[in-house]
Amino acid sequence: MGNEPAKPGNSQQPEKPAAPAPKTPAPASVPNPIKILIADSQAIYRVGIRKIFALEDDLRVVAQAESLGQTLAAASRFEPDVVLMESAISPNPAGAVAEVQKRAPNAKLVIIAGESEEDDTVEYLRRGVRGIIKRSVAPELLIKCVRKVAEGETWLDNQGVNWVIEAYRTQSSHPGSAKPKGRLTDKELLIVACVTQGMKNKEIATEVGTTEQVVKNYLRKVYDKLGVSDRLELALYCIHHRLLQGVKVPRPGEAAPAKPASGLGPADVASASSHKA
Repeated sequence: MGNEPAKPGNSQQPEKPAAPAPKTPAPASVPNPIKILIADSQAIYRVGIRKIFALEDDLRVVAQAESLGQTLAAASRFEPDVVLMESAISPNPAGAVAEVQKRAPNAKLVIIAGESEEDDTVEYLRRGVRGIIKRSVAPELLIKCVRKVAEGETWLDNQGVNWVIEAYRTQSSHPGSAKPKGRLTDKELLIVACVTQGMKNKEIATEVGTTEQVVKNYLRKVYDKLGVSDRLELALYCIHHRLLQGVKVPRPGEAAPAKPASGLGPADVASASSHKA
């Protein structure tokens, strides 16, 4: 079972070599559609997801798999941008995540979970999963999730965000919590404050009087100093270390100063994580 070839399309022959899944050619306006691997043990679910994506010009299902073995083979062969993987496809989902990442290190994983559990959610994220959705997810949210994850963002529902916050709070309360590598400059603090308000890079650039590329460069330096990897972790760090206490920044489109970052809550974290670095 674990060594079966990837199962493309809707074929029911496990021994058939992997092949590209049926797809509608993307128009010239979308030269590089997001390549997706669907890994789910239920054929009806795979077919349904493929039909949803077939209506979108920028999304292309390159292969389908119904077992972990097929998933690993397809991940190696088709080099997908995003892997949608059912948690139940393996008795050890966390271990399966690591295996897929070895086969397709550039792919971003989204876990399709039946019933989300706090420990599982936190463990998935620690292992590099970029999104977690429920099987009951609405089609439009599934499409949005894939696009956001493909851009490098993290996708969680409000419950998942709260779980991550709690896990981070617990970790931060331990004496051995990681310390910043260096002090942030005033401009770095201002950019971080903008991020926690959910501002996009273009809006931040306008606010601080620079370019989007310079903002990206600043964020990379901030991530390195604080030991975080994305906007979600940055927002959580700010909450638990009171990094921005007293720092104020206008919200997009408003002249009035925003609330101090020490007052951030789950909604602010979700907003901060919705834009890529």
